[in-house]
Amino acid sequence: MGVQTPQRKMSPSQMYGVPMYEKPHTLKNYALDHFRSPLPSPKSSMNGTMMRGGSIGLSSMWRHNRGPIAQPLLRRLLNKEELAHQACVIFQGILRYMGDLPGRQTRLGLELTDLIFGGPLKQEILRDEVYCQIMKQLTDNPNQGSEEQGWQLMWLATGLFNCSQILLKDLTHFLVTRRHPIAADCMKKLKKTCQQGQRKSPPHRVEVEAIQHQTTQIFHKVYFPDETNEAFSVKSSSRAVDLCEAIANRLHMKSAEGFSLFLKMGERVVSMPPADFFFDFIRNINDRIRKGKVLPDGTNASPAYQVFFMRKLWSSTVPGKDRKADIIFHFHQELPKLLRGYHQCSKEEAAILGALIYRANHAESRADITSVIKSILPSDLVKIQSNYEWKKDIVRAYNKDSGMSPDEAKVAFLKVIYRWPTYGSAFFEVNQVSDSSFPENILVAINKQGVSIIHLQSKELLASIPFSHIMHWVSGPTYFTLTVGDSASFSKLMMETSLAYK
Repeated sequence: MGVQTPQRKMSPSQMYGVPMYEKPHTLKNYALDHFRSPLPSPKSSMNGTMMRGGSIGLSSMWRHNRGPIAQPLLRRLLNKEELAHQACVIFQGILRYMGDLPGRQTRLGLELTDLIFGGPLKQEILRDEVYCQIMKQLTDNPNQGSEEQGWQLMWLATGLFNCSQILLKDLTHFLVTRRHPIAADCMKKLKKTCQQGQRKSPPHRVEVEAIQHQTTQIFHKVYFPDETNEAFSVKSSSRAVDLCEAIANRLHMKSAEGFSLFLKMGERVVSMPPADFFFDFIRNINDRIRKGKVLPDGTNASPAYQVFFMRKLWSSTVPGKDRKADIIFHFHQELPKLLRGYHQCSKEEAAILGALIYRANHAESRADITSVIKSILPSDLVKIQSNYEWKKDIVRAYNKDSGMSPDEAKVAFLKVIYRWPTYGSAFFEVNQVSDSSFPENILVAINKQGVSIIHLQSKELLASIPFSHIMHWVSGPTYFTLTVGDSASFSKLMMETSLAYK
């Protein structure tokens, strides 16, 4: 076996073929071919100083200045009236963000970054314009505070979208010849954006506040069903699937397959699609909720939210296969369903499960069984006998498993309910108003077999509908409707529930 020689790390300048001490790159040459001609002023026309090339007029186009522009920088936007106007508005936003143009203090947050980046995310032609405007304002900027704010915008931009191939060489050259601490990170973000694709929404508040506090690392808290949480690094380019993989690796799980991130706002919980950018999804949900609320003028307050990581798909879940997942997730996700009385469970099974739950959650505190009876037995079975009788049955089952650890009890609990057809189901208590053969109040269970209609009290299976028999479904805020059958014969099952959005 040969000895590997460690590779020498290269600086960003060397990586992109730029001499180590080359002077900072500007858009001077790029402007000659792609910028519009400078607007003549009476003073410059009289003095005859407006010349093509290195004139005073053209140099003002690619160097920092504190005044608004009346036309876009790029020549190709001149004949597009609406986009040209938008480019001028964006530049005014950049001036305000950087402090070069006085403005209301409340406009220094999301309002300005939305103004600057919203258009380019929708119109590709504006992306080069924004990058040129930011590079212009970072060139020969005499004000250190203004320059710092400009680099914040560059850091945000490189995490959102790429520029055209025509501009990419100049943008890369600009970044790698700058000695500002953020420049190298901007280059990394730009490269990542080229690989991962562009974002759909302007920066989230967390991203803006992070760079305003001069940190390029963002850690986001993620909550787990066992009531623990950990902070994970999230980048502008992070998608939901990336964070899921990072969590599974940190927790030493076998796989992240079947797991999902969930966003919780108030009582509403929404699953995050794997391919969505993490901050885009949160921003999108935030914006939807904000539109439904009346906020004071100029307020950018975002609704409070929590990010959870939980199992979503149970089709391949076998207790004991992934011990970490069983202990942290599966046990704690399945336990509430049992306690709410959603499963069909015998008295004997309830005593066995009650003993396992007690060992998992209460054995170390040595709490009296009768004092925690409602937290270890299905709610529909608690009243079928006295607490004293339940305690005798549970103690008997508990003693049979002497020496079992709390974590072993969690896996044993899962192995018992795994035998039931409703294991891993998502349950919904609904009112149905369309089929007279079913009670008005029913329990709907959705799992890998399909949709099960269950009697709410007896837990008797009333009907089982395979997914292949569901022709169509539609949902609203408080209802969902299933169309069942085929083109020759079908029926509709209409159900009302506050959880219809799930």
